[in-house]
Amino acid sequence: MSFSSLLLQQTINGLSLGAMYALLALGFTLIYGILELINFSHFNVFMVGSFIAMWTLQSFGLSGQSIILTGLPLVGVLLAAFAVTMLASGTLGVVIERVSLRPLRGITGPAAMITTIGVSYILFNIILVTVGADAKNFPNPLPPMRWHVDGAVLELREVLIWVVSLVLMAGLWLFVQKSRLGKAMRATAQDPEAARMMGVDVDRVIMTAFFLGSALAGAGGLIFGLYYNFTSFIIGFTAGLRAFTAAVLGGIGNVPGAMVGGILIGLIEAYGGQFIATEWADVIIFSILVLVLVFRPAGLFGRLAPSKS
Repeated sequence: MSFSSLLLQQTINGLSLGAMYALLALGFTLIYGILELINFSHFNVFMVGSFIAMWTLQSFGLSGQSIILTGLPLVGVLLAAFAVTMLASGTLGVVIERVSLRPLRGITGPAAMITTIGVSYILFNIILVTVGADAKNFPNPLPPMRWHVDGAVLELREVLIWVVSLVLMAGLWLFVQKSRLGKAMRATAQDPEAARMMGVDVDRVIMTAFFLGSALAGAGGLIFGLYYNFTSFIIGFTAGLRAFTAAVLGGIGNVPGAMVGGILIGLIEAYGGQFIATEWADVIIFSILVLVLVFRPAGLFGRLAPSKS
């Protein structure tokens, strides 16, 4: 394979990874933008979402790679899987906010952030104890369609990932920019007390942010399973840390920044793994995180602002 073909192949891989990281990063940035809270439970909402997606696909009689669907059955199964996974993951995010974070709303300091770490470990261990430590073979109903582009291979699963991610990210952006509740979210992010005085239901806004962020994490979990053909209790930390880096790189609290940051991290991982060494991918990614925090803590698209507390 020529260098140009290799570069194109890694670009395809990086865009697929980046789309998944962008969906996960959006959850971090939505919640931080409103509450100035790093929600570490988001890591394992993504992981639980991948298991919900696996069980949903299995409920259609799919197991491993043995059943391939085409046409309307494939579209119906995928739509149902995304709908169930996003709804269940979004509901899980709402439960986390209502049960563990809302009682801490008026408490300053790191209590809320530490609580999200505890919730993350609860989810982690529930899946570990009930499902087991071994990786699970993820059902893949996609037909093995592929296209050769200038020496690189583009598969149907990658096209699906790009289309679904673009639709979800565009839908979120339109919701935040155009809808009444989206405007309330932006007002709350700027000044929650002023928004409350203007009649905005801040509790509803926060609950919506948790639902949307967790639903997107669930979609990312389904995409992870379709891309890698497995899921495990450990995937939340590896993918979650990359997505968190993407959110910081783009400017945490900035929705377009999270999208761009996710794509950049995906490309960096793909290029670094191919042209340097796979073992160095994490070193490169987290070195970027440190450098951004040191030299540009607001990220590429964010801006420093006074604390709301």
